[in-house]
Parts: sequence; structure tokens; C-alpha cells
Amino acid sequence: MRRLKTFLKFSVVVVLVAALLVLPILSVATYECVFGHRYGGGGGYKVEDFPGLMSTAYGIESDNGQRLDAYNYYREGQPIKGIVIMAHGFGGGGQAMYMPFADVFAQNGYYAFAYDATGYDLSEGDSMKGLSQGVIDLDKVITFVEGQEEFKDLPIMLFGHSWGGYCVSAVLNMHPEVTAVCELSGFNKTTDLFLADGLYMVGPLIYPMMPYITIYDKIKFKEEASLTAVDGFANTDAKIMIIHSSDDNTVPIEYGYDVFFEEYGDDPRFTFVRYSDRGHEGLLSQEHRDEFCQIVSFFDAVLSSRK
Repeated sequence: MRRLKTFLKFSVVVVLVAALLVLPILSVATYECVFGHRYGGGGGYKVEDFPGLMSTAYGIESDNGQRLDAYNYYREGQPIKGIVIMAHGFGGGGQAMYMPFADVFAQNGYYAFAYDATGYDLSEGDSMKGLSQGVIDLDKVITFVEGQEEFKDLPIMLFGHSWGGYCVSAVLNMHPEVTAVCELSGFNKTTDLFLADGLYMVGPLIYPMMPYITIYDKIKFKEEASLTAVDGFANTDAKIMIIHSSDDNTVPIEYGYDVFFEEYGDDPRFTFVRYSDRGHEGLLSQEHRDEFCQIVSFFDAVLSSRK
């Protein structure tokens, strides 16, 4: 009996030591499996797919000197009311996937300024690094736009989907001067998406991994890793539009819209649009092109209220 107790104690110690060693390694490996490589490589739309749409290319330097590939989309002869800086989602073809939005903005008198984040498509970077890199890149893009003579004095609006939705919200911690934001299918903090994607990748094992993933993320990004959309909203007087669908299985609505509605549901500065049948990418399809105009109407109303 004594030997059995000794064996059991030893086994428990071995299991605990193994867990303490394996979980950090597995957590870092999972993080790098998702974020430690490039995305894009073509795909999406081309400017030629939208007759009359024009573009001017730019190169923007981000935090470590990497060049971000950027484009200003517009239509000739349109009086310009403002500039919409667009932040793309995670995976896929970067900014090229969102050109239908750019075309609608351009048709309605806005410059649509889109870019590929670090490690995406034609932008430089060995990898996308992590979700917080998106906020860092957007900060650099906004600063670049504000410094260009051709965009001087234009009201700045932000539009982002998914990861981009988080970025356009969290970046308000750095840029409270932004006039308006439309956040589509986004989330409040980076750990929300770590958990959502982790449940899909490794199941319930993600729960004991989360502390290690969070620590690793903070080592990589320091204070930027702690930025939240809610803090960004509190740091600005910008008007905010939140759009989400309750059947979104990629970014569950409780990680974004529900958090924001609980905090700001009665705030007239916020406009909430909740769908039940759009999933995560439903509004990105040409099928719902007319619904893009609700975002334009929101931006127009914000500008009208400033006059």
C-alpha cells in the first residue's frame, strides 16, 4: 500500500511537471502556427473590376521599417467629403477583398484609403506577427494620411471588418481625433479571438493554454497587447457604428457587439445594427452591396451634424 501511494504521488508530480513544460511550448507553437507566417499572396478584387474606380499607390513605413502597400481609391469628378481608412480582416487577400466597399465609398464622395497590414499580400514582413500588429500598422497609416497635403483638413473615418473591426476601435486609444468609426463583426480584445480560434483548433485545451498565450503576446507587443475597443471608444468623441450578426461563428457576437451594447447601448453617440442571418462575411458579398450604403449614410449624417 505504501508503495502504491508513493507511486501515485510520483505520477502526479510527473504529470504536473509535464503539464508545466508542455503547455507553454504548445501555447507558443499554436500562436506561431496562426500568426508566424505571411498571408495573402493575391486573390480578391482588382480595380479593373469596378469601371470608373481609380487608385493611387503609396508606400507607408511601419514600426520596424517594413513597407506597407497602400492605395487611395476614388472617382474623378466627385467632390470629396472625407477620407475612409479601411482595415482588412484576418487571413484571405488583405485589402483587395474589401474593394466593393472602397467602390461604394468612392461613388459617394469619399476617398477610400486601404492598405495591406504587415505580412500581408504585397506589404513587407516575414509574418503578420500577431493581432496587435494590426493596431500598430493602422496607427502608422492614420499618421501618414494626416501628414499628406492632399488629405489635409479632410475628416477621417475608419472602417474595419473582423480583425480590422478590432483595429479601427482599439486605435482610438492613439487617435481620438478620428471623426467616425464603422466596426463590422469585430471583437473587444485580442484574447477574444485567441479563445475563439483556439476552441476551433485545440478544443477545451485552449483554456489552460490561454495564460501562456497571453503572456507570450504581451512579451511580443508590450502595452499594445492590452488595448481594447471599449477603452478606445471611451478615449474619443467620435461617432461609432457597430454591425454584427448573431449567427457569426468566426467572431461570436458576445465577444464584440454584446460587450459594446452593454456598455454603450443607451449612448446616442453609438449606432447598433444587429443581424441574425449574415454570418461573419455575409455583408462582404456583392449580394449585399446596397446594404453598404447604410455605412455611407452613417458617415454622411455624422458630417452633417458637424456643420
